[in-house]
Amino acid sequence: MSTEQDQLQDYMRLPAEILYQDELEALRKEDTGRIPAGWQMSPRSVLTFITGGKAGKTIITPKYIGNTRLIEMAVATLVTDRALLLIGEPGTAKSWLSENLAAAIYGNSGMVVQGTAGTSEEHVRYSWNYAMLLANGPTPEALVKSPIMRAMEDGGIARFEEISRCASEVQDALISILSEKTISVPELGKETSARKGFSIIATANTRDRGVNEMSAALKRRFNIIVLPAPSDLETELSIVKKRVGEIASSYELQAAVPADEALLKVVTIFRELRSGMTLDKKEKVKTPAGVISTAEAISLLTNSMALAASFGSGELTDEDLAAGLQGAIVKDDDKDKLVWKEYLDNVMKKKGADWRGLYQACKEMNE
Repeated sequence: MSTEQDQLQDYMRLPAEILYQDELEALRKEDTGRIPAGWQMSPRSVLTFITGGKAGKTIITPKYIGNTRLIEMAVATLVTDRALLLIGEPGTAKSWLSENLAAAIYGNSGMVVQGTAGTSEEHVRYSWNYAMLLANGPTPEALVKSPIMRAMEDGGIARFEEISRCASEVQDALISILSEKTISVPELGKETSARKGFSIIATANTRDRGVNEMSAALKRRFNIIVLPAPSDLETELSIVKKRVGEIASSYELQAAVPADEALLKVVTIFRELRSGMTLDKKEKVKTPAGVISTAEAISLLTNSMALAASFGSGELTDEDLAAGLQGAIVKDDDKDKLVWKEYLDNVMKKKGADWRGLYQACKEMNE
């Protein structure tokens, strides 16, 4: 292994363009399609990168498991001059899809504005190095360009995460950028115009509706794609199994990957609590206040593996899973604890002998 590869192993999380560098290089090498201005590969190759396939002898791993048509629509949007808005429940892979689209199209997924209550208009447009500003006045050297401004200059993809967490005036700073494809800097008497290939991929959480609702004018500048939760048990199992394996490998967790039976139990519990109904549709269940997403299931399982590796035999036990389930589901303590207790007594207890060990472990944790 080279020194550079050794150094990469030290990072907790690599950007998609580095993590999947071999796949991206193989796709570019084998690409025979028309490549849009500013892009690194054709739309069809971008689709293959996201949904999986082959490029020559290289296996392309799927980054998103779900409705392929939604990915086709997302890629097609970015071919035009329209921006893309990915909306969905927490844990529906909005940010993951945004990152991988930017990596495939532009080769750099790091041009990111993170939306929060503290995000200002300067984060969207530009700011100043105030020491240089006071010393020399407004100069090009004192200008601090936002990720969006840098992406415009390069003809690349900028990402705007959790856009609805920002104040309305910050969101509306995007309207002229998306309409005119320019950012004016009156202090310097200049403006930056976007090169071909520039676009913005924004994400928004449906749980944040009413926090800072996007204006109709801003929504019109985006093509909006709603990413659903996994439609069926098998799809969600595939997603969870793939991501748990990848994360466990990345963190070098010294624990066995959960057996299919354990994965099935966790995903079943999450789907039933999320939908408010048992999988057989025979019984209604109360839903907890917190988010019961696919991402939470993945986190639960990897944390349980860490628990088994650090304080157990390395084999995932019912007690390890029970500890993870307790932490994932019981967030708003009083209400969620009651919801979880009722689920254990009214649903899990009746699932049969295969579930008895997990039921007992969960029951003890919730007392």
